[in-house]
Amino acid sequence: MRGFEVLERDGLARLGRFETPHGVVETPALLPVVHPDPERQPIPPAEMADRLGVRAVITSSYITWRTPPLRSVAERDGIHGLIRFQGTVMTDSGAFQQHAYGSVEVGPEEILGFQERIGSDIATVLDLFTEPETGFADAEAALAVTLERARRARAARPGLLAVPVQGGAHAELRGRSADGASGLGDVLAVGGVVPLMEQYRFVDLVHALAAARPALTPAGIVHLFGTGHPMTFALAALFGVDLFDSSAYHKFARRGALMFADGTYALDELRERVCQCALCATTPLSDVRGWPAAERERHLARHNLVLSLEEVGRVRQAIRDGTLWELAERRAAGHPALRAGLVAARQHAEIFLATEPDARRAFREVTAESRDRPSAVRFRRRVDAYRAGRAVGPRIPRVALRPEYLRGIPTEDRTGAPIAWESETPFGPVPLELTERYPVGPYLGPEEFLAPPRHRSPADVGRALRARADLEADLDRDWTEAWTRRQVEALLRFEYGPEVGPALAAPCVGERSRKTGRLRGLRGPDGPRFVVGPDGTPRPTFRGGGAVHAATGAGRFRVEVAEDAVPFVREGRSLFARFVQGADPALVPGSSALLVDREDTLLAVGRLALAPHEMRAMRRGVAVHVIAHARSTAEPAEDEDVAELPVWPPERPSDG
Repeated sequence: MRGFEVLERDGLARLGRFETPHGVVETPALLPVVHPDPERQPIPPAEMADRLGVRAVITSSYITWRTPPLRSVAERDGIHGLIRFQGTVMTDSGAFQQHAYGSVEVGPEEILGFQERIGSDIATVLDLFTEPETGFADAEAALAVTLERARRARAARPGLLAVPVQGGAHAELRGRSADGASGLGDVLAVGGVVPLMEQYRFVDLVHALAAARPALTPAGIVHLFGTGHPMTFALAALFGVDLFDSSAYHKFARRGALMFADGTYALDELRERVCQCALCATTPLSDVRGWPAAERERHLARHNLVLSLEEVGRVRQAIRDGTLWELAERRAAGHPALRAGLVAARQHAEIFLATEPDARRAFREVTAESRDRPSAVRFRRRVDAYRAGRAVGPRIPRVALRPEYLRGIPTEDRTGAPIAWESETPFGPVPLELTERYPVGPYLGPEEFLAPPRHRSPADVGRALRARADLEADLDRDWTEAWTRRQVEALLRFEYGPEVGPALAAPCVGERSRKTGRLRGLRGPDGPRFVVGPDGTPRPTFRGGGAVHAATGAGRFRVEVAEDAVPFVREGRSLFARFVQGADPALVPGSSALLVDREDTLLAVGRLALAPHEMRAMRRGVAVHVIAHARSTAEPAEDEDVAELPVWPPERPSDG
């Protein structure tokens, strides 16, 4: 079997793919729960595949095993023949039935062997389900049994194996279970959480995910058992969940309930056309109410599955766009319990920071709590480090860093001492020279419309400054060039630290866009060294990479390339994970990095697709996209506006 490959990502969330004997599964993916008895399954799996594009499902090997007619067909025709589905089939093991009924009549080796015989693409270990309220000693004993069963299963199972992650409500046990499962399973299935979701205990669900996530190998496919309601998909994906499974589409249909991304609605209470999906556009829900019970149930099950698959599509698109936090916040607004879960997620910022991209195209505020996203937490920390040892200066309202504004704001007083202006921003006071950096620069929230900075005229700024009786500075001087120099040094200091930033800035001249007046490039004596995108981050060209290389010590801002890949990287090809020898652990996805050989010779400048710890674990996929190399040092055309250059993800070079 070929390993899991990450194609796109937004923090912990990733678009990926993996291969099974019955096809490729692209993640995040919803695996509808299919009853192994075709007579009890409301939507035929073949219809799921043909009409809805479902490529993977999950069914019960235990129900199949204990039901002689089903067992006979499965052993003769395989599980795919039994449920009449030719895509990927994952089978569970009976652990939930054991939890619900107290026992099962099959042992762990027997049910695993049965899954092997019937051709399961992903077989699951028979674990011991642990209730959230289980005490530590009992949960620890159950975990020991589960891990021992998983070790035996791994030795016996050559194909893809799902190992459940248990531990109840105990963070230590969740972490221990995740670590053990990571060394044994291909699919790491976080279990024991169905009661939490049924009781809307999303805060406890988040704590369980936060306890397990750091110990889950990045090479594993993360499955969250029972994530059936579409309003939970975005929250789960924030924690890097790759697979959801849902029997909810049928369970809710049996109760006469419709699932939507913002909640659940009873069919009998609907009087308006609240849905225009393909099913409802053809058959209004008001008509469905009068159908016979069995026919109505099948229709509602189809509706619920369609809406669930649509939400997975929205999650996937949000990952591509770098807007998953926004989507999760919009979904959380639909229910207070879900909103509480998202508040709890923000309290675990450390879980996200290692894979949180250094910038995104925009920061759109959904609620005031948006300002506590992990990216904002990291920005505040970096601002504090930038300020260290510096005096905090006067504050002014947020203004655009354009020449027409900056010319009237002095950078120093009449004695030559610098004035450390602070700008009032939605993220707190920020040094004025850093207010083009993400998340402040591309921020979009209510303030932009209540008191938009672009509506403050330069004269307004001048009057505000002149009103300060304690301001002893030349207000009639044009300070634009002084601000440009300050911005150049500030951006490089913020990016590379106080020891390196000023040296990198000394030979550089800031260049502003002719269209917008914003700082868009830093030019050295040998040509362009840095490009400043809409996120305010200075991205090095190959020349700039050479300057960073010369100014920093070995290992810093670097990714070391294996000898076999050196010629390809030097020519501008992407660097794959299996050819990474080492990387600066301070780098994060989206960071610019120097690609070097083992002699520390600069080969290229790239942008990370994987975090350093992920590079060590992954054996497939691109680790760093090369964006500049020795043959890419031609200067932009004179009329080229670098403001149009993308921020993240970059255009993919040919991987050959």
